[in-house]
Parts: sequence; structure tokens; C-alpha cells
Amino acid sequence: MTDETADQGPGADREWTLDELADRYAYPVEPSAGPWSAESGTGRAEGGGGVRSGSPADSASGARSDSPTGFPSASSASVPGSDRPSASLSAAVPWLRANMVSTLDGAAQHDGRSQPISCASDMRIFGTLRGLADVVLVGAETVRKEGYRPARAREAFAERRAAAGQTPAPAVAVISAGLDLDFSAPLFTSSLVPTLVLTGEKARKDRKEEAERAGARVVVAGDGRGVDPARAVQALAELGLTRQLTEGGPRMLGQFIAAGVLDELCLTLSPTLTSGDAQRIADGPRIAVPKRFSLASLLEEEGFLFTRYRRT
Repeated sequence: MTDETADQGPGADREWTLDELADRYAYPVEPSAGPWSAESGTGRAEGGGGVRSGSPADSASGARSDSPTGFPSASSASVPGSDRPSASLSAAVPWLRANMVSTLDGAAQHDGRSQPISCASDMRIFGTLRGLADVVLVGAETVRKEGYRPARAREAFAERRAAAGQTPAPAVAVISAGLDLDFSAPLFTSSLVPTLVLTGEKARKDRKEEAERAGARVVVAGDGRGVDPARAVQALAELGLTRQLTEGGPRMLGQFIAAGVLDELCLTLSPTLTSGDAQRIADGPRIAVPKRFSLASLLEEEGFLFTRYRRT
């Protein structure tokens, strides 16, 4: 893997360690300099990817957070044995990043899944982003289509997560208006940390109660049946889940973009062509003026480009 945004020296093309990838993709230490600010309260300072699925597997380890909510509070800390700061966020100041993959001709999936256009290094980055996040946001359609399971604790990130005051594994937050979900599935009954279900105030009461009986935590983030994207982001932050990651699907990402709440896009450009009518990475409401993002980093391996863009 080669860093295309740095001066190249001997041996620049090499396999990166998970620690190096984690440092490269660390969440910003002071996100308040960005669109979420103390002055703007719960709003943005500015106006308002195929499904990433996979389970980089390591054995589960660690204990639940001591927080009374079951989730950590954002904190600043150093990684034991290192003088580098951990990726920490100020309390209730969220940073939402998306992780998606696209072919050269804009397809976010092939035959409904992202795996055929991905690669081993893409999945390492996928696992790294999960290893850094407090919470993984995913749409209900994605949960149904991909058979989502709880995120696993990974030994490679245990020390880093403990130092940052995080739970052993990220929580999964499912966004759903209709709550047409299988609450007997392991995602809700066997998670290391409680799975969250984000829905609207007017969503079916009996389905909310069924979710809670299964062990999920229901979070209301909308006045109607559906979820307001900005309220969802802030509601999670108020639970201490400020390091936020969304893996799709395209409709949900499109809504986050239209609402102006996406801070960062980690996009893998796959050196493949698929043609056909596959979705692009975002499929949501049209925005009047395109949002400009700036390139934060660019890695390359075997023709795959691993990009990271942040809002300007």
C-alpha cells in the first residue's frame, strides 16, 4: 500500500500495520472547529455508498462500559505505551464519517453486494474504521438484506478503545421508520453492547416495545414516523457516541448528505467496471448546491484507491 499524499522514499509501497491505519483514520481531536460548534448548539454551522457489509473477525473480549447508559462518554486520553493522543472528541460533539466503495463507472455494488468490487485491503480499512467508531449507523433495508450481526470486539483495537473510554465494540444503530425488523435476530439479542433502534415519535408503539424486550434501546429522533438525520446524529452524540460511522445503504447516506450532517467520506475506488443499473453510493434528495469536500489522504494498492475526504 502506497501513501500518495506523502513524499515517497525507499520501501514506500508496503503493507501497513493496523496501528498505522488506525492513526491515519483517527477521528479529529477537536471537531468543534468544524460545522458542529458550541455556538450552533445542536445544529450545523452550515445549512442543511453500496452497502458496506462484512465482519473482520477477532475473538470477543473486554467488558461493558461502566457508564450508567451502557455507553461511554467521549474523553481525551493517550494510548498506553505511546505518546500519541487517542482519537477523542469533546462531549456531545459528533463527527459522522461514511465508508463506501465504488467502481470506476459509479456502481456501489454488484448483484446487490459490495463484496465483488472490494479487496482484502479495503476490508482491512473497513475493519479499522469499525475499530475506531463508537457507533455504526445502518439503514433497516441494509440490515434485512445483509443479515447484519453485532459488531465484534477485536483484540487489535482493545487497548486503543479502552484508553479512549470506548466500549469493547461499537454499537450498531439501526435507522427505521416502519420497524419491520426481526427482533429475534442476533443483532438485537446477542450484541456485546446494546443495539440502538432510531425511529420517529409516531412509529408503532408495539414494535418499539418489542425492540426493547429483545434488548435493544429505542431512541426517538423524529416527530413523525421517520427519522430526522440531524436529530439522529445529535441524539447519538448525547449518549456519548460521538465517533460515528455509517456504512449505508445509499438511501440513508443520501439523506445524511442532503441534511448537511456528513463530515467525512472514506471512499474506496475499485478498478472495476460493471455497467448495469446498480445504485451509486448516495441516493437521496437533491441538494441545490454541491457540497465541496477536500482530500485528506490517498492510499493506493494494486489499482485500488483508498480516499478520505473531509468537508471544507
